[in-house]
Amino acid sequence: MTNRKAGKFYQVSTLQALALGFSKSVITVEELLQHGNLGLGTFEDVDGEMIVLDGNCYRAKNNGDVVPAESDRGVPFAAICNFDPYRTEEPGKMDTIEQLKDWLTLRIEEDYGLNSMYAVRIDGDFAKVDARSESGTKAHHVTLKDALNVTQRAFIFENIKGTLVCVYFPDYMDGINASGWHLHFLSDDRKFGGHVFDVSMIQGTAKFCKITSVEVRIPDSPAFDTYALKKASKDEIKSVEQGKK
Repeated sequence: MTNRKAGKFYQVSTLQALALGFSKSVITVEELLQHGNLGLGTFEDVDGEMIVLDGNCYRAKNNGDVVPAESDRGVPFAAICNFDPYRTEEPGKMDTIEQLKDWLTLRIEEDYGLNSMYAVRIDGDFAKVDARSESGTKAHHVTLKDALNVTQRAFIFENIKGTLVCVYFPDYMDGINASGWHLHFLSDDRKFGGHVFDVSMIQGTAKFCKITSVEVRIPDSPAFDTYALKKASKDEIKSVEQGKK
């Protein structure tokens, strides 16, 4: 363990707004990358899953293929940080995502960090990564759940090397982002990835970055002010976070 530096999340919009259907561009990918080198999110019209790793932004298409995100592509929702890990651990074999999440939570609990935010990078070998992505929909005020019911596709990667980008937000921040752990995957060759439903990890190396502040970029378009953000239900947010359908 090394001396810890205070980390910061830069977040675009809120998960409540995305869940209710605000999926228009707030900033561009180029602007986003000025605020960090690791994170996750989505793109305008929810057109694919975002993975930011090593200062590069990638878009997972709805078949699991990954392409570099164009610098002028719009971003409606994302959380990104300048990743500066203070702790490295070897999680070993993890058969399910719940087992991995429990292991991650125990690590931050040992650090008295359950009310803080975290970014974690796990590089490893995976027997299976069960993931999803989606294509875009240009309809306005269509909830994320309804959009994903139409555009989401699930896929499984087997015997693959890659990186899990993990972010953690405490329960009291639920709605600003998803409470608990949120994981995206990117293969070592940068060809495959997506939002992670389940994972079977053979071995890996986890690096932890504790986040003690967050800056939220609120959309400045008039449309944003037409959304009643408190109407975004926790159950609906959980369903789009964890459900395949």
